[in-house]
Amino acid sequence: MSTTPGGAAESKIPQGGPSAFDPHRPPERELLDDCVHCGFCLPTCPTYQLWGEEMDSPRGRIYLMDLAEKGEIGLDGALHEHIDACLGCMACVSSCPSGVRYDRLLEAVRPQLERNVPRTRSDRMFRGAIFALFPHRGRLRAAALPGALYQRLRAVPVVARTAARLPGRLAAIESLLPPVRVRDAFSRLPVRTPADGPTRLRVALLAGCVQDVFFHHVNTATVRVLAAEGCEVLVPREQRCCGALELHSGREPSALARARRTIGVFERLHAEHPVDHVVTNVAGCGSSMKEYGALLADDPEWAARAAAFSDKVRDVHEVLASLDPVAPRHPVRARVVYHDACHLGHAQGVRVQPRAVLRTVPELELVEVPEAELCCGSAGIYNLVAPEAAAELGARKAGNVRDARPDLVVTANPGCLLQLRRHLGVEIPLRHPVQILDASIRGVAP
Repeated sequence: MSTTPGGAAESKIPQGGPSAFDPHRPPERELLDDCVHCGFCLPTCPTYQLWGEEMDSPRGRIYLMDLAEKGEIGLDGALHEHIDACLGCMACVSSCPSGVRYDRLLEAVRPQLERNVPRTRSDRMFRGAIFALFPHRGRLRAAALPGALYQRLRAVPVVARTAARLPGRLAAIESLLPPVRVRDAFSRLPVRTPADGPTRLRVALLAGCVQDVFFHHVNTATVRVLAAEGCEVLVPREQRCCGALELHSGREPSALARARRTIGVFERLHAEHPVDHVVTNVAGCGSSMKEYGALLADDPEWAARAAAFSDKVRDVHEVLASLDPVAPRHPVRARVVYHDACHLGHAQGVRVQPRAVLRTVPELELVEVPEAELCCGSAGIYNLVAPEAAAELGARKAGNVRDARPDLVVTANPGCLLQLRRHLGVEIPLRHPVQILDASIRGVAP
């Protein structure tokens, strides 16, 4: 017996015909059957919390996948609609008592939909524009110049009024523009930064795309903190996008091409200068890089290389938490909310380490917020392609943060920083956790 998403018992649905999925990496029957439709995922699913719609819950989406795999429904219509509405936050994976790998199911289904279900012309063009820009650091740097000019003009009343009248997706883009510092956008990290004192580890850093251009100061703080804790830091110049945004959006061919290129870059570095870890300070990038081994498991040329690479990937907090602190800390007298980025807390299971690292800072008070497991609405490109739902989630998260009365909010993902900034405004400063640690080590205000 099995249960429907609503909980009623029924017989297993028989195979109605050929699977609606094409033969390239369809969702695995074993993974679909793992779901017993118990409902433990419902309180943590952001879209179910917004709409209370069964098919916008993880178990409802798995039910639709099951029907498509059995040939009962096609890929277009309900399946496409409800998978598109999913943020991919993976809170359901954390909350599932049966260990259902919804992450693997979603990674299989999204590429199927991208290959086989045509989008409207406007949606196709909008998404195409996103991926023509964000994975390319050179293009992002070029965009930083008009971006900086626009942010100056934004204070002009006529510009502000025009921005306030922008529709849906354009309004989302405008409201989520990162604070542009042209000098940072065109700065580059040193290829090698020696450890301060004896070398405890040698690590290679993924600089990222949006992270390196618009949050370069976070990368700089990351290198300083790692060096202060005894790490030699190498940053290969030829690295490019890791493919995370495309992977999470179902654009499999380009994502895997970027994965192979990233593996090759760090392999060449490792051959010349063996490293203990490949480090990232971006939740979304880290979750994808740790999955390279699974993503390329059926590629004879790359399977073993991808698995070896993924084994070396660590979030920066994992590295710092594994080392006994050696750099002296100065007090940071602040009440701080730590927001779990979904692709760090849920996808990677890295929750304890960032909090442990922050607790090494004297006099810092770390506070939690209600509904901490619920996504802020950023979710890769979700807040651009589904701005209304993302805005509801962002406002809900901002309300919970304000209730905690923090002096600072910290989170380890650029998308979360931009989403929270949009909904919190300038009333509460937002930082990456390594910036707090960097400020404490240097004895400056965070």
